[in-house]
Amino acid sequence: MSELILANFATHVTLAPAEQEQVLSLLQSASVPKRSILLRPGEIERHIYFVNKGCLRLFHTDIDGKEHNLCFYPENWWACDIVSFFKAKKATVTIQAMEDSDVYYFSLPNLEELFISVPKLERFFRILTQNGFDMFQRRLTSSMSLTAEQRYIEFRKHYPGLEQRINQKQIASYLGITAAFLSMMRKDKIF
Repeated sequence: MSELILANFATHVTLAPAEQEQVLSLLQSASVPKRSILLRPGEIERHIYFVNKGCLRLFHTDIDGKEHNLCFYPENWWACDIVSFFKAKKATVTIQAMEDSDVYYFSLPNLEELFISVPKLERFFRILTQNGFDMFQRRLTSSMSLTAEQRYIEFRKHYPGLEQRINQKQIASYLGITAAFLSMMRKDKIF
């Protein structure tokens, strides 16, 4: 049941069996139906999610009601509005299930408790945050300096196999182009 999340922790820290038990004792789980909203703008993020099965997306809705996908979270990824979660600030983004999903999650009080009792977890989440910031910077830079085709190639490398699971409109939103342009680009090029 919890093998994937324990393997995820093991990418950056080694938890002793007793520490694993402590972590799992505070870990909660939920099944999230497709299209369910886990976070809305204006709310305070109460959980940090680990995707065990399925896929979530994080998006911003502009003043005209157009959605802009910022990130996808397939299996083995962590999802959260990190600033809202740790600083109790109102979220400016939405987190939604793109597929029926199974997630594990921690509340901030439970995570803070684990930071004290299992200090290795603080290191794990620091590394996770650093990696997320690195990804954010690379995504911002590529959106300003790469062509749509180059961004699409980066998307495919960053999210292998995801384009077979989500619709073209969602991918186009992430790339900052229309679905029609993505379709034309895919038709003209062999990817």
